[in-house]
Amino acid sequence: MKKLHRKGFVMIRKAFKMFLYPGMAEEYEKRHSALWQEMKEKIHEYGGHHYSIFLDRETNILYGYIEVESEEKWAQLADTEINRKWWDYMADIMETNEDNSPVCVDLDSVFYLS
Repeated sequence: MKKLHRKGFVMIRKAFKMFLYPGMAEEYEKRHSALWQEMKEKIHEYGGHHYSIFLDRETNILYGYIEVESEEKWAQLADTEINRKWWDYMADIMETNEDNSPVCVDLDSVFYLS
């Protein structure tokens, strides 16, 4: 996790991996291409910027990257109604915890070139 300066904020770069069930890549892409407007707005409202998710089709591992304004603010998104609804919507196509949050493993930054 490294910090960047952008838009008057010290942005925190975060990377993580999640785990898609086999055969669910097309459905995952379909659902994200139609991401609910309210969910997009909440991501920004809670300080998320430049959010990308990449899929390794050989392993079904999803790799996410996001820049956040604050760890504390970003963590609060988990408790919003729309975020919980999104987790419930995605639970049938990926590995999840008991609360339907995606199983997510943070990745360590080892190199960055700006």
